[in-house]
This record gives sequence, structure tokens and C-alpha cells, in this order.
Amino acid sequence: MFAEAKKILIIVGPTAVGKTATALWLAQEFSGEIISCDSMQVYRGFDIGTDKPSLEERKKVRHHLIDFLDPSQQFSAADFAFLALEIAEDIIARRHLPIVVGGTGLYHRALTVGLFKGPGRDQALRQKLKEEARAFGLEKLYHKLRQIDPEYANKITPKDSIRIIRALEVYHKTGRPISEHFRLTKSPLQARGFIPGQIGLKLERKELYRRIEERVNRMFERGLVAEVRKLLEQGLTEEAAPFKGLGYRQVLRYLKGEISLEEAIELTKLETRHYAKRQMTWFRKTPGLTWFQPTEKDKIRKYVKSFLAE
Repeated sequence: MFAEAKKILIIVGPTAVGKTATALWLAQEFSGEIISCDSMQVYRGFDIGTDKPSLEERKKVRHHLIDFLDPSQQFSAADFAFLALEIAEDIIARRHLPIVVGGTGLYHRALTVGLFKGPGRDQALRQKLKEEARAFGLEKLYHKLRQIDPEYANKITPKDSIRIIRALEVYHKTGRPISEHFRLTKSPLQARGFIPGQIGLKLERKELYRRIEERVNRMFERGLVAEVRKLLEQGLTEEAAPFKGLGYRQVLRYLKGEISLEEAIELTKLETRHYAKRQMTWFRKTPGLTWFQPTEKDKIRKYVKSFLAE
């Protein structure tokens, strides 16, 4: 069935919402293999802070794009989209269902919508825009963006300086709003003939934040500090990309004596809550998702059955 239809199931949502657990039981019920859509789980050695699926879980269901990169290597959203599609083709050839699972919004966009490469960076223009933001406030730049591209402005927050400046840069360089460029960008999934079924998982904020608290406590109890120490002892520098991840950057500050362990734990919880909020804002504005509570297993199962039968 999968070989003819080229169906691919995608599960997204904020951190700690229950994506891994949902993907595991769906993979077992529908003969699936999991493709991780997580920008941190790709790196070897970064296990506790990224909350990777356990070895036992990976024995039950085959996983891909986990633990395959050295921490010193760079990995982009475009790299992810290319590899994910290649792997999905192989999974379908084995008559299994590819299930893409994760919360990295840009990776999801790269796979499902495609990435607008855009014009190269104009450092002089960027510097001018940054100086204008410092002198008159970022709100002025956001107001400019709303005038030239209200569609894109509505998709980002007025405090998102990186995307505001990039959108203005693209407009000045091409004469077209960035939202128009996005519409003209081809979906890699569609280009390769895949038919996606997309599930968004959500929880009430109070419950999601409770799960985040539990996850962070569990990370530190399992030895996150020792994991970071070991990575540093192996010669990995603090500039390595995965050290920018939640939990890791807070532990680095603790090890340098900048904050206490208790402060590192509380900061990790706070910044993880902020990250989850940004994820939900991103995915709520993503078209094509069908939303469920992770506890609604019967509804999710019915959705997947219907999707595969189409």
C-alpha cells in the first residue's frame, strides 16, 4: 500500500507534548519507521539534554537521523530535508510507513514547504537596519514590514529582529515581499510525489508546563552536568552547535561558575517554557496540520487509518 501511494506521516508540536510516545505506538500499529525532525538529536554524545528515544525504544522501532553527526559538524534545514526524503524513499521501498517526528519548525518547513534561498546577505544594509532599530526601536522596522508585507508580518512577532531584518533585506534586494518568494518556493515533498498526513499535538498550557518541569528535573537527575563535563573533557569546544541547545548552555554557565546549579535548573525550565511557546506560535500558523491532544489515541488512530486508506 505504501509503495504505490508514497504516504508520509508527520507529527509535530512543542517540546514535552508527547511526540515520541505517540510516534512509537503509531509506528508499531502501522508498521512505521521514525525519522527524527530534531536539530539537536542528530549529534552523537548529546543524549540527556536532547531527550533522545532510549535504546530500548529504538530497538522496538527503527529510528533515523539520530546520533549520526559529530558535534563539530554543521547541519542545516536543507540537509535535513534532503536526507529525510532519501530515507523516506527507502522506508517505503521496505513497505513501511515513514513517520517524521519532531519540533524543529524550520526543519519541518524545509521538508513540507521548501526553503527560499533568497539573495545573499547584504552586510551594509543589515548594519543600517540594525542601527535604525537601536536608534528608533525595533517597532519601527516591524511597522515598515507590515506596510510592505502584512502577510509575513502577521506570521512573526514584533520582537523577532532576525526575521524582520531578513524580510526587509529581501524586499530591498529583490523588490518583492518575502511572503511572495515563499509562495513560489516548491515543496520538496510534492516534488518527490509524497502525500503527507500531518498531525499537530497540543496540550493545555498548565499541563505542558508541568511536563516541561518534570522533563528538566529528569534531565538533571539522569546526569546532564556529567554529560557536559565528559563532552568538554573529550575536547569539544563550547562553540560547538549542540552546546547552544536548551540545558546545555545553562550547564556551561554553571560549570564556569556564573550561576548556581539551582539557577541552571530554573533557567532551563524558564527558557524551555519560552521555547515551547514559540513552537506553538510557529505551528499554529502552519497550514495542513490536524490537531489532537496526545491522549486522544482513538481519534489519532482513526485519522491515520483514514489517511492511509485515501
